[in-house]
Amino acid sequence: MIRRFGETRKADVKYTPRPGVYAILPRNGQLLLTYQEEPEPEFQLPGGGIDPGESPVTALHREVFEETGWAIARPRRLGAFRRFVYMPEYDMWAEKICTIFVAHPVRPHGPPKEVGHTAIWADPEFAAQRVANPGDRHFVRQMSGLA
Repeated sequence: MIRRFGETRKADVKYTPRPGVYAILPRNGQLLLTYQEEPEPEFQLPGGGIDPGESPVTALHREVFEETGWAIARPRRLGAFRRFVYMPEYDMWAEKICTIFVAHPVRPHGPPKEVGHTAIWADPEFAAQRVANPGDRHFVRQMSGLA
């Protein structure tokens, strides 16, 4: 059974499964995060949905690059969790199945490609408190020895 974070499933809502991948990216005692301006301003682990026919690792590389401008290496799966959320940008209720990886940010290639995203280097304690969703915060605390 996969652990759930956040709101419980609403009985009267039809949820669309939405698998995604997210990365904890440590370098020199800091973590590379993304700050997303919309639909709500928030700090996030870089990542997102897996496109049809795309492997999770390929999606991870693509999403991190789009949201931070950085290339990554040596991704390693840490675990997974689920969340039941409304995604206003898609106007849908989603059962997000979130797989968390740790990877090494190796090279910046410029600013984020995704509009409304800014790459931010943050202290692990900051990330453990300010990353938007509780599942991501759990894995940041666990990975950073703050649990």
